[in-house]
Amino acid sequence: MTTAVTWMRGLRAWRVALGLALAALGFLIAAQLRTEGPRVRYTTLERAPLVETAAQLQAQQAGLQKSILDLRDTIRQTEQGAQGSDALAASLSNQLDRARLAGGLVALDGPGLVIQLEDADQPAPSGQNATDRRVNAGDVRTVVQELWFAGAEAVAVNTERINGLSGFLDVGDSILANASYLVPPYQVVAIGGPDLYDDLTRSPGFVAWVRDRVQPYSLRVRYAEIADAAVPAYAGAVQLRYARPVPSPTPVQPSTSITPSATEAP
Repeated sequence: MTTAVTWMRGLRAWRVALGLALAALGFLIAAQLRTEGPRVRYTTLERAPLVETAAQLQAQQAGLQKSILDLRDTIRQTEQGAQGSDALAASLSNQLDRARLAGGLVALDGPGLVIQLEDADQPAPSGQNATDRRVNAGDVRTVVQELWFAGAEAVAVNTERINGLSGFLDVGDSILANASYLVPPYQVVAIGGPDLYDDLTRSPGFVAWVRDRVQPYSLRVRYAEIADAAVPAYAGAVQLRYARPVPSPTPVQPSTSITPSATEAP
């Protein structure tokens, strides 16, 4: 009796558990069937925007590829044109170097001549002014000018480079050259050819200066030809306050006039 009752109770519990499991399974199947339709519809609705976005990205990629190709063509053309630019830059650089040389902005060395000017070492005789027995700005200026005339390519006085902007002015017992005060003795260094000394001493202006200044007032002038004269670069100001380049004249185009021809009236 007891065994039969226990079996009945176990069968009833198993049926209850099986029923609950079947009910849960049916609920899951029903829920899946209800959500399958919306999910399919959602996927279908989202496909069109995704396709459109992919098409836009593909178009952008094509545009970027075209830009890359265009830039490569531009770089290649620039590199090809750089050969002409390099030639132009080299030409301008050569012109600039020549302008710097002409303006004295470059230190130079080479064969040349050294001339040293000193005051007279003896007292002035009676009736002669002692100031005349001193080397002045005019003396230095004359020597520099005569060196240019004799073919000197670069000149310096007491390591002060002389160019087209240089001038000499007496200031007390010194000479103002460029913006520097020079004190005696005055050493003039010039770079030139092997005939620089001969051409200088044969120059009429230099001969007249020796006759009128050196000999009467006992100024001391010494010469020395050297194989490696050094002339420093010009260190003064190069800014002009009043001078300006002269503009190149504009070519005038020849005017062509057409004389109207007379026509006879019908």
